[in-house]
Amino acid sequence: MGWSIGWDSNWQRDIGYGVPCTCDHPDCSEEIDRGLAHVCGGEPNGGDDGCGLFFCCAHLYLGVEGKERQVCERCAAGGEPFEPKPDVREWIEHKLTCPTWQQWRDEHPDEVAKLEEAALTTEKSNG
Repeated sequence: MGWSIGWDSNWQRDIGYGVPCTCDHPDCSEEIDRGLAHVCGGEPNGGDDGCGLFFCCAHLYLGVEGKERQVCERCAAGGEPFEPKPDVREWIEHKLTCPTWQQWRDEHPDEVAKLEEAALTTEKSNG
């Protein structure tokens, strides 16, 4: 099994180094991916140390007392997680148009409708 694309049942979103995204820190717009290098806690779903959200290197901290792996500032302080950011337009369009996602689209019409709405919302806010 690879770590390119997977599913995070906790945050209800796609994860993996093949999934482009924006840093989940609310004050950041750095483009990253949802791979293990960017996950708070260093493991899918955050493991024992983190929240499982994804951050750029400026918003992940190593060597935090009591934490074995990289964590965000909220997890470093023992606080509640940030709100996760929505999927980026690039990923939404990929899921809606790539032939390899056709079976998924056929099996999940409600999710496709949500993605189509998200694409329209993203288009309005960018345009």
